Amino acid sequence: MLRAGAVAVYVLAVEWTRALLAQNSRFVVAALLLGGAALGLAALGWPAERLGLGTSRFALRVVGGLALGAVLVLPAAARGAAAPLLPAGLAAAAIAVSIGEELAFRGALYTLLDELGGAPLAIGGSTLLWTLAHALSHPPEFLVAVAAAGLLLGLWRWACKDLVAPLIGHVIADLAL
Repeated sequence: MLRAGAVAVYVLAVEWTRALLAQNSRFVVAALLLGGAALGLAALGWPAERLGLGTSRFALRVVGGLALGAVLVLPAAARGAAAPLLPAGLAAAAIAVSIGEELAFRGALYTLLDELGGAPLAIGGSTLLWTLAHALSHPPEFLVAVAAAGLLLGLWRWACKDLVAPLIGHVIADLAL
């Protein structure tokens, strides 16, 4: 329980620090790159299989990630909004933070919460913390969509015992939105 609490506090502190730094346009790319790396540290030392990063059925996991990405960007596509083309530095930073967030939230944190209370705590807890982590970087009216995305990715993590697809889906969504 102590380890899960420590990881949760660490992840929230990293996300909120990243969000505060990114409010200054000069620091956006650095905040995303460093934030992504710092979030990835939460998964350091975990066996890949425990995090859902194994290689079995890898092709299906990639297809699942593409499907998750499509679902996550569907609301923007339905509005007819054209996705802006991100500059290379910002795109690389978006990829870094997407990977870091998935390793932290649906990787290490999910695994710790699952050990504590099973799937309901892992899915609900990681979704709640994911939403709280985005409270400083997203407008309040967007947090319902953030929570829905977190819930979808958490449910996938549980149902498929997989983190590859959520990683791919998250990267697609961050690049497209």
